[in-house]
Amino acid sequence: MNTEFTFDAAHSISGYDGKCGRMHGHTYRVRVTAKSHQLNPSKYLQTPDMVCDFRELKWAAKDSDKGGFDHGILDDLIPEKTTAERIAEYIHKTTSERIPDNIELVVTVWETENSWVEYTDKHV
Repeated sequence: MNTEFTFDAAHSISGYDGKCGRMHGHTYRVRVTAKSHQLNPSKYLQTPDMVCDFRELKWAAKDSDKGGFDHGILDDLIPEKTTAERIAEYIHKTTSERIPDNIELVVTVWETENSWVEYTDKHV
């Protein structure tokens, strides 16, 4: 299963020698791919009829005041430097904590239309 969403957020990359070291913003596009060999229940459906709930995959699209990233300052929301790689890693880790253990996740984050990163915890 796949879902995509966007969020608008500001960030800076501390220690970066260049304009990305200054506060700036992006409209991030995110794709979350979830794979499973069995169907599961969710917080919203008690019977095992889905890989996982789309609502749990899209948490980062929520307003930053409601636990997501939208219209937030990522430097205040993520404990690491806010490179696209670290944002993808953080979304992956947090999403993994919200869904059943048997699901393989791949998180893709586009910082611009032509620049993106994929993150998984599986060795390829």
